[in-house]
Amino acid sequence: MPTSKMTSKGQVTIPIEVRKDMGVGTGSTLEFLPDKDRAWKVVRKKRSIMELAGFFELASTPISIPDMDVKLRQHAVKEHFAGEEN
Repeated sequence: MPTSKMTSKGQVTIPIEVRKDMGVGTGSTLEFLPDKDRAWKVVRKKRSIMELAGFFELASTPISIPDMDVKLRQHAVKEHFAGEEN
């Protein structure tokens, strides 16, 4: 079982196997959630949809939901079959 010691500044190094299993790395934010048994659960913080504001370019013309569904389906099929020989 991986272990770690706390420094005098309250810092703890998370062992590499735990970081890999949690999918965290430099810049990741962790949340500490209390349990009913006074234990704590450490989890990777999920990103808020609001963090994506301004991330995507706006389309020059609006697209309808049905048209968007078609485009997404086409992209998914293209990605799924990428690299396969006919």
